[in-house]
Amino acid sequence: MAKILLFSISALSFFCITFAFGPIPLQDLCVADPTSSTRLNGLPCKDPAAVKADDFFFSGLHIPGNTKNPYGAALTSMTVAQVPGLNTLGLSLARLDLAPNGFVPPHSHPRATEILTVLQGSLEVGFITSYPDFKHLSKVLNQGDAYVVPVGLLHYQRNVGKGNTVVLAAVNNQNAGINVVPKGIFGAKPAINSDYLARAFLLDKNIVEQLQAKF
Repeated sequence: MAKILLFSISALSFFCITFAFGPIPLQDLCVADPTSSTRLNGLPCKDPAAVKADDFFFSGLHIPGNTKNPYGAALTSMTVAQVPGLNTLGLSLARLDLAPNGFVPPHSHPRATEILTVLQGSLEVGFITSYPDFKHLSKVLNQGDAYVVPVGLLHYQRNVGKGNTVVLAAVNNQNAGINVVPKGIFGAKPAINSDYLARAFLLDKNIVEQLQAKF
């Protein structure tokens, strides 16, 4: 009996350690080498002897983005594409500018949790939990406020202030991915069958085809 109990505790300890494990870099640096022909899940590392301080540097988050577009929104990204030193570190950053009434359409990041921090203005951010609840959780943020959006969930942002809103967004992945609902559904190539979409969205087929034409 004692042997069985000891084995059970040991097995439980093993599984706890396994499930609690989080991937971390295996070396100090793995600066991305975009010129390499090697293909893997990520980007290959530059020769450490060729690494320089500028591989970890970015300038531009202080510059407002151009919001003169249908969304009234602009994103200034700081990812591994701009900062090769971010490679394997599981982190990306972005500045989001929203003009009055500007917004970001419903979307999701399949590979990352997001933290939004308002630097200026007022922002409504909300996300929807998955089936079967589809619970809508939203909050209006003001300067200095922050909000967390869990990985993979549909969410949105919109400027609810009278002036411009500036937000700093951080995700825990160097390539979070983004699925934009309107663009993905109505702008798919080749197009999704309009009869099917009309039935799925409880819309007239003509409206669906008009939406597809817009994208």
